[in-house]
Amino acid sequence: MNKISTEEVLASSSGIIASLLNIVPGLGSGYLYQRRWLPYFLTAGSVTLWIAIGIILQGDKETTQIEQLIGISGLFLISIITSVEANLAFKKAVKIANLKEEQIKSSSKKVWFK
Repeated sequence: MNKISTEEVLASSSGIIASLLNIVPGLGSGYLYQRRWLPYFLTAGSVTLWIAIGIILQGDKETTQIEQLIGISGLFLISIITSVEANLAFKKAVKIANLKEEQIKSSSKKVWFK
C-alpha cells in the first residue's frame, strides 16, 4: 500500500475552497481543510495574540470607532495573508504532483533496446 505524501493530499484539495475558508471565518479554517496543521496553529496563535493585545491596550476604557476599525482591519489582514498563502501552497503542490506524475509516466515506457 502506498503512503500518500503531503503534496498529494494538498494537491487533491481545492485551492479556492481553502482560500475562502481562510477569508470568511478568518481563523485559518482553510488550513484544516488542507490538513496543514502548523500554519493553522500559527494563524490561530496570531489571531489570539492580536485580540489579546487589543484587550490589554484597551484597559478599562471604552473603545472608540478608530480602535475598533484597527482591530477588525488587523484580523482582515491576517485572513487575506493566509488566504493568499493557502492558494500559493496549493498551486505549488499541484506543480510538484504533476512533475511526479510525468516522471512515473516517463520511467514506465517500454523500450526495445537500451
